[in-house]
Amino acid sequence: MAEMSLTQRRMQTLGSGAELFYDQPLEIVRGEGVYLYDRSGRAYLDMYNNVQCVGHANAAVVQAMAKQQAILNVHSRYLHEGIVNFGERLAGLNHDGIESVVFSCSGTEANEVAIQIARFATNKRGIICTDAAYHGNSELVDSLTYLWHDMPTSGEIRAFPYPDCYRPLKENLSDEALRDAYLHAIQSAIDSLNKEGPGLAALIVCPIFANEGMPYLPAGLMSAMTDLVHKHGGLVIADEVQSGYARTGNWWGYETVGFRPDIVVTGKPMGNGLPLAATAAKKEHVDAFRTKKDYFNTCSSSPLQAAVGMTVLDEIERLNLLQNADVVGGHLARELTARMDAHEKIGDVRGYGLFVSVEMIKDANTREPDPELTDLICNRLKNAGFLLGRQGKYDNVLKIRPPLVFSKENADDFLSAFDTCMETLGG
Repeated sequence: MAEMSLTQRRMQTLGSGAELFYDQPLEIVRGEGVYLYDRSGRAYLDMYNNVQCVGHANAAVVQAMAKQQAILNVHSRYLHEGIVNFGERLAGLNHDGIESVVFSCSGTEANEVAIQIARFATNKRGIICTDAAYHGNSELVDSLTYLWHDMPTSGEIRAFPYPDCYRPLKENLSDEALRDAYLHAIQSAIDSLNKEGPGLAALIVCPIFANEGMPYLPAGLMSAMTDLVHKHGGLVIADEVQSGYARTGNWWGYETVGFRPDIVVTGKPMGNGLPLAATAAKKEHVDAFRTKKDYFNTCSSSPLQAAVGMTVLDEIERLNLLQNADVVGGHLARELTARMDAHEKIGDVRGYGLFVSVEMIKDANTREPDPELTDLICNRLKNAGFLLGRQGKYDNVLKIRPPLVFSKENADDFLSAFDTCMETLGG
């Protein structure tokens, strides 16, 4: 019997549906800074990973993790000053309505907590999201994912068409009229929840609508959306797992697009690879949740999470990564935008700090999405040593989201490879 490959063994052990990137999957054995290395020692520039936001194998994070683990790591039912200090610092990075924190281990868990907080605070059950959102993979949070199935018209969940100036809800509208059209769609979702009975507990969005393709938004939409939700007694949840932690050039995506959420969820980049997430809100909301739920998570609110989480914040500040995201991300977005005239298959380029999206299309007049070309570009660039992802409702948006230590030189190396790829493909 022939010996199985690593891919075959993986499918046997983890199940055939366990996702892998690229047509020919990579075996990655080491990471350092913005680079990943395969078994042969070949380096790949990581332009996808927001988990290791301060860089793969960041020395300060590694040291903090090892040092704390060698001293103490226990569950949260003991007093420990480290986790209190971390919670105070995290809350303090937000607007003044964010006061208390519930720690967990993943964005999924943090969003679960956020939804429960909203339901306890409002005594309502209904949740609104977009029609192309992703907020996690538990049964409750996965019910908010409509990338692959139709929007719900009954039950406790409603979805509205995600806001987008490139593929707007209605054509030939002014910015103000387009904003009002999306507000009307949210109002319809609220009316449906009220009519069916569950009422409105919360609206949950990624502030920059990352999984939706990171579209640019009608001016004033996010603050007006927040006012509308508050008018009907609901809360607004900002899922900052992708948009937070200096990604957009601000600490939070909600600062970048201009609104004040009631609940803020963070995850992936908080621990630079250590499982760490948080749900933050005003104290009275968190108190009500803890009183009614008695929430406990064995591996959260731990001394290890605190030590690593504080070090990640220290590194973001020490390395001046907010400015780096703004400067390098702006350079990358401008350079990609400048290539649109030369490459008709680039429909749109959108950027918030070190998060840049490139929308690939078949035809400039119809703006028909081209997911096949997007997939081909990702695989060609992988072969050239550059790792990107895909996103968007139509799976046609190149997702560029590197570690925050990504440099202008890294960006220029990518741009050169991107030019070669597009010329080869005739795009």
